[in-house]
Amino acid sequence: MQTASPPSSRRLIHFSGRVQGVGFRYTVQNIALQFNIRGYVKNLPDGQVELVMEGAESEMNQIVCRISEKMNGFIKDTKTQSAPATGEFAHFAIRH
Repeated sequence: MQTASPPSSRRLIHFSGRVQGVGFRYTVQNIALQFNIRGYVKNLPDGQVELVMEGAESEMNQIVCRISEKMNGFIKDTKTQSAPATGEFAHFAIRH
């Protein structure tokens, strides 16, 4: 039996464009729940959506690709920052 390894990397991504009021957070959550990723997605007051996730680089890459495919018409710009994982998240959720 394998034990869950702690997340190795962290990504902070800000999506801008028409990303609020179009089911963006729910789409991101549905995609993220298919992977061993922890973190959150939330709307920001300035109209952007913030995604913070921790896990394996390969899984985070797949999530970003799927978000881009499904929400391409709504995303105008994406800004990404990487950092070491903190391990602060127990699961993935939508934050309000």
